[in-house]
Amino acid sequence: MGTFMKYDRLPKPSEMRQHVVGEDMSGISVSDVDKEAVKLPGGFVARNPKNHSDQWYINKTYFKDNFDPNSARPVD
Repeated sequence: MGTFMKYDRLPKPSEMRQHVVGEDMSGISVSDVDKEAVKLPGGFVARNPKNHSDQWYINKTYFKDNFDPNSARPVD
């Protein structure tokens, strides 16, 4: 197994939407540690801007620690 390294994020916005509790999550990756968090409000679903079928869940705490909610704007 490789060694974890720190990488700065590119200054590009992420495409994501508010997660709706109870929504069908098939086709959306959810990590094992987020299996319980996905049952609670406040999370997001992110997508790869170059492949919209590549989607994953982001829990509320991670979002708060890493994203500015006031920067939300429509996708071009």
